[in-house]
Amino acid sequence: MARWAAEKKDQLEALAGEILHNYGSGRAIVAIDGSSAAGTAAFAAALADAMRGAGHKVFVASIRDFRKTHARRESQRAETAESFYGDAFDYSVLQRVLIDPFRASGSTGFVLAAYDEKRDAQLQPKWMTAGKDAILIVEGVFLNRRDLAGLWNYSVWLEVPPPEMDNTEQDNTAHDNTAHDNTEQADAEQGADALYLAEAKPRSAAIAIIDNRDVEHPRRVFADAC
Repeated sequence: MARWAAEKKDQLEALAGEILHNYGSGRAIVAIDGSSAAGTAAFAAALADAMRGAGHKVFVASIRDFRKTHARRESQRAETAESFYGDAFDYSVLQRVLIDPFRASGSTGFVLAAYDEKRDAQLQPKWMTAGKDAILIVEGVFLNRRDLAGLWNYSVWLEVPPPEMDNTEQDNTAHDNTAHDNTEQADAEQGADALYLAEAKPRSAAIAIIDNRDVEHPRRVFADAC
């Protein structure tokens, strides 16, 4: 069992207890949604540990493991906020190999990851099975966009302030292509976060809102809170 600060332990156990109270029997899917800088992966892992500590079977998947390969992207030009938001992830594969079979229960197999980011290639599927009572946590960005509506039994929005832009002038000759590509990717993701907030209003769609600006002291807030 992971050891966390007392406040974090209390918040995680309370959230896990609320979810298991409502969805402790059968199969249920929980979304941990947030911006690219919100810490969704670490929060999902910690919440899964809290649920396992309560004796429940939990699986965790990341939306980043369902990205489209570069070759399959509709636009193969430089990454932009619009292209990242509109075309980065393969939601049809996510639903076909993970969401739908997980919901089917029984002996139906499901796949927790379909994409290898290091190789920019599709993974050979590794099929998993579970008993009739299990929770699937899916973490990542854009999980409350319109075309994913209805997939989640419970949705958590991790709230953090937008990252500050570094406006310091730098000598371009000191940066290699990798550094440039990483900066371009980060800019695209941050811009896509803004597009998502404007279009989907995920704070309103979530059941639980967690102020996660201090990852060791997450705090639940409510929709009418500033």
